[in-house]
Amino acid sequence: MASIAVSTTINDDDVEFLCQPDETLLDVLRNRLGLMGAKEGCGTGDCGACSAIMDGRVVCSCLVLGAEAQGRTIETIEGMADGGELHPLQRKFIEHAALQCGICTPGFLIAAKALLEVNPDPSETEIRFWLAGNLCRCTGYDKIVRAVQDAAREMRGETA
Repeated sequence: MASIAVSTTINDDDVEFLCQPDETLLDVLRNRLGLMGAKEGCGTGDCGACSAIMDGRVVCSCLVLGAEAQGRTIETIEGMADGGELHPLQRKFIEHAALQCGICTPGFLIAAKALLEVNPDPSETEIRFWLAGNLCRCTGYDKIVRAVQDAAREMRGETA
């Protein structure tokens, strides 16, 4: 198969790569670009471990072809921190012990970031609905929801 040349923006950097027509965005991110944060949990779009933001929408990168990244803007977990400073969501996940093995954590963080970008003051129900596409086998979802609520408060400038 002939390789496809793709020009895109990933985490605010202009990126060019070659990929096969049937190669997923997840495989491109991990195997061609060395962005290892997105994980393959299921390969069918059911678990959310491979979540990325493409043009402002959360996508399962295992269901998107690498060639579909052409001209798009993509955000991954690697672009979430600002240099050495963690994003408030990342800090709150640590503070609330909202992670265990870490396989699902990048997907939850990406989904939560996308939520807070469109709704800076979500209800608990809205958070749970927004994160429903992410599965965790290690921990309950309550700590994750509390971490998102706490991060949202901080990002709005409120004190606890």
